[in-house]
Amino acid sequence: MENIKTDTLKNSYSASTADEMINLGRRLSSSFIPGTTIALTGSLGAGKTTFVKGVALGLGIFEVITSPSFTIIKEYYDGRLPLYHMDLYRIDDLEELYLIGIEELIYGNGLSIIEWSEKAKELLPDETIKINIRIESDGGRTIDIEGLKE
Repeated sequence: MENIKTDTLKNSYSASTADEMINLGRRLSSSFIPGTTIALTGSLGAGKTTFVKGVALGLGIFEVITSPSFTIIKEYYDGRLPLYHMDLYRIDDLEELYLIGIEELIYGNGLSIIEWSEKAKELLPDETIKINIRIESDGGRTIDIEGLKE
């Protein structure tokens, strides 16, 4: 596994610090086009929101990015693409997702990034990019990515 500072997109990355996680998100953001959906998984504290901060910076969004765990969805329109940041941690069933209009966002013209995406797996597009972040025993992170095209 290579460190995130390489120039070639790989399927697996490692990050030792929050800055490295942000840099990975920033770098990968150039690959995202309108309508892209990213499904983030990982335990509490794995770095999902930190990754989103990097993506936002890469899109040219300089607002403070925080987890939308209480609001469920935060929308940002100041970048190259609209960013729809969702946190489904507090969602209990699919009906709640329909009520908040998640389909309009994930099938829209922005970039949808969904934390705790496993709660919406039935609704996700087939071409969803799946990113899993694991906390390693040394405190570092391993980031596995499936479905990302250069």
